Amino acid sequence: MLFFDSKCHNEQSLVINSPKEKVWQNVNSMKAFNTWNPWMKMDPNLTVTYKGTPGEVGDGYHWKGNDDVGEGEQEITAIVPNEKVATKMHFIKPMDDNATSDLLLASEGSGTKVTWTIDYEIETLFKPMKPLMTWQMNKSFSEGLGKLKQLSEK
Repeated sequence: MLFFDSKCHNEQSLVINSPKEKVWQNVNSMKAFNTWNPWMKMDPNLTVTYKGTPGEVGDGYHWKGNDDVGEGEQEITAIVPNEKVATKMHFIKPMDDNATSDLLLASEGSGTKVTWTIDYEIETLFKPMKPLMTWQMNKSFSEGLGKLKQLSEK
């Protein structure tokens, strides 16, 4: 259990065949993010409450759902238009935890490279689950970025 670091970082990138300005429309607010957020579909009865001004620091939402999605909050902490949305997350259930996540946009040829990151720490007790958690996070990131690609290339 002690061999795994308690700090976790997941990152995945995808090139979208659209300019940054078009992709930005699908990442620049929490409501826009949730149109392709893979965890939103895990509970058809999920309740989401938004707060703040969309697309500005403080824009956030609270979710509460089944055991698959739990309960938590996510809020924008920094924005660089057409380049970066930084957020903080507070997971309430099934366990109290915190994380940060960024969406980074960079021009790549005539398209846009989108990189999605998350950083969090795990308790020693859960370190043996780190490879499974990494696999699940990568699977979810891949699904979400694929949906973002579909939306942005329309």
